[in-house]
Amino acid sequence: MSGTQRQGQVPPSGGALVGRELELIQLAARLQDPTVRLLTLTGPAGVGKSALAARVLPRVAADFTEVRWVEPAAGVPLLATEGLAGLSADTAIGSADGRTLLVLDGCDHLARPSAADLTRLLAELPGLVVLATCLEPLRVYQERLVPVRPLPVPEPGEADPQALGRLPSVALFVRRARDAAPGFDLTAENAGAVGQLCARLGGLPLAVELAAERLRLFPVQLLAARLSERTTGLTGGPATAPERHRSLAALAAWSCQGLAAETRALLDEVAVHQGGFGLATVGRSKEGALEALIDRNLVEVTEQQQGEPRFAVPEPVRSYLLDDLADSGRLAAVQDTHAERFRRLLASVEPRLAGTEQALWLRALAAETANIEAALDRLAERGEREAAAALLLACRLPWLVQGRLREGLDWCDRLAGEDGPALPTALRVRLVDLAGCFAAALGDSADAVLRHRRALALGKELGDRRQSALCSAHLGEALLAAGDLVGAQSVLVTALATLESVGAAGPAAEAATALARVLRAQGDRRKARELLDRAEESCRRRRDGRGLAQALREAAAFAVEEGEPLLADRALRECLRLAEATGERSELPLFLDDFALNLGRLRLEQQPRAVRLLTAAATLRGALGSRLSQPRAAVLAEELAGLETRLTWHAYATAGAEGRRLTPAGMLAEALATPVPTVDPSGAQPPGENDGVTLTPRQIQVAMLISEGLTNRQIAARLEISEWTVVNHVRQVMRRLNCTSRVQVAWSAGRWT
Repeated sequence: MSGTQRQGQVPPSGGALVGRELELIQLAARLQDPTVRLLTLTGPAGVGKSALAARVLPRVAADFTEVRWVEPAAGVPLLATEGLAGLSADTAIGSADGRTLLVLDGCDHLARPSAADLTRLLAELPGLVVLATCLEPLRVYQERLVPVRPLPVPEPGEADPQALGRLPSVALFVRRARDAAPGFDLTAENAGAVGQLCARLGGLPLAVELAAERLRLFPVQLLAARLSERTTGLTGGPATAPERHRSLAALAAWSCQGLAAETRALLDEVAVHQGGFGLATVGRSKEGALEALIDRNLVEVTEQQQGEPRFAVPEPVRSYLLDDLADSGRLAAVQDTHAERFRRLLASVEPRLAGTEQALWLRALAAETANIEAALDRLAERGEREAAAALLLACRLPWLVQGRLREGLDWCDRLAGEDGPALPTALRVRLVDLAGCFAAALGDSADAVLRHRRALALGKELGDRRQSALCSAHLGEALLAAGDLVGAQSVLVTALATLESVGAAGPAAEAATALARVLRAQGDRRKARELLDRAEESCRRRRDGRGLAQALREAAAFAVEEGEPLLADRALRECLRLAEATGERSELPLFLDDFALNLGRLRLEQQPRAVRLLTAAATLRGALGSRLSQPRAAVLAEELAGLETRLTWHAYATAGAEGRRLTPAGMLAEALATPVPTVDPSGAQPPGENDGVTLTPRQIQVAMLISEGLTNRQIAARLEISEWTVVNHVRQVMRRLNCTSRVQVAWSAGRWT
């Protein structure tokens, strides 16, 4: 260090920082910028602001004639603080070529320097550069902020030791764990628990370090389980550490000091939210308090949903607040407020789920799933069975779309059961009918038939024509799934007529689509087509995305039977786009299956993609807990068997493994990335038959893989040849097909199938 270091206090010492190299480089560069006068490191307590400031000093020492480290004292004016003695315009820091770096560590609460003192200091000493560490901005003119974030954490379910070991939060845990338990290593057996633990602690370095110390007492799997409810039980750390750094409870309590009453009340209110909250939860009147909490790092922005931010209270602050609410006897009241808020939200949103805002609200409610379940639990716990039933009924479409089928069925049975306070018959009928819808979505058509018939029997005394017609329509769909075409037609015809007469457009369109499927199976294609056209037109007019997707899937089946796979492809692509817009999960496997089956009729070179999609659909179906009918399962099994014989073992196995790894969003992206066919396969000719073009079998394979959008490296891996060999094949293909680009090759290959 070429400059002189004078200190009121000693900078914190410790081991090397983990995962902060980029931050150190950026911080050093900003301190070396001659235009910077005040640089503030902000971030939650325990994130490592002081350590980052201390580690950057050796990197920038040569740029300053003097470095001073000062920890402001509570209640002491900045200019009277120990370590600032001698600072004046007459010292070297006031000269033209002299610069002093003043580190103010811990500018929080009562130790926060006043804006006036800082402004005066910077004005009087033009060679002074201040680096401050604090929870929130100092709000001084010329201040530049450097947010210090917690370390990146694993994605849910990640359990690969190598992938986890590359994440800074996990690397820090492993390093500190070896200090506490020298034999510790990240293995396939404990990697999942380590990832879960680091994610639970939000990547906060101090929390990760305290957790690693506990490995002297607990195996990592048990430690992760113990922290799943509350994190504030973690204690420890060096004896020389400040008291607030020796337990997460103390850290969180210190972080919440000095909040205005309105701001603290909002913090308590949002702490009970599960999985975060949106702006609608806060309301315009409290946005100022929310901003104050974000500045203090007591609330963090987690993601964006259709342009709207979502927020969450991070650990350990949330655990501390819940403990504090429980200890003060206020937790029940806050939970009641939370439950009532979401009951009102669902009641107001339910009518909008059938109109132009359907996709918007389905996405919004998907983000609030954990909060809705917490509200259901609270209402049921309080014995408010009717309120819980009304909330669950409002969840019908969102939960069917999200694939929360087993949970929905269990809740219906719980609330419609005979135990507890009696429900009004109208509510019980709707719950039993909804249970049948969940059972049908799970693939248990026999159970669905029984439940819908029970709902009809219960509702006879009510004389509610609309509700009876709804139950009948759902019964008809269940009978159709069970293979009873005659029974399905009988109830659907009556239900459709009633629904249309009472103006229930959405349910009528759904019933019309189901009846069209019945009539098509019975051979009455003209009537079926008329019904389907009516249903599609109704859904488009009302912008009912889910109903439209169901109608389009049936239209695709018509097109396939009529030898029009191009029309089927167009309809199924729209199904997939609608599923993407609404977040559809329950019916997504059906769309993917149909698309993959039709793909085999159109594009022979897309067989690996068909395997990926069929495998992905089966994987998603398993995650949902749903099952196929035997005839449908037989069709898919036959298709996969055929693909297995036509592809090499390696290609088939690789495609299957890729499909199993796809997320629902990835499944949709994979399907929609398929090149759109532009010609009827019946009129296409393979190269060499009519156009004089002759390609070797390997060159044909390469051309087809180019049409899938694969790079040379990906083609080499797929065909198990060198990348250089692929380059030569591509050159030969382009020359023989008279193509000047890969796009033209892809177009030409598309004409062969």
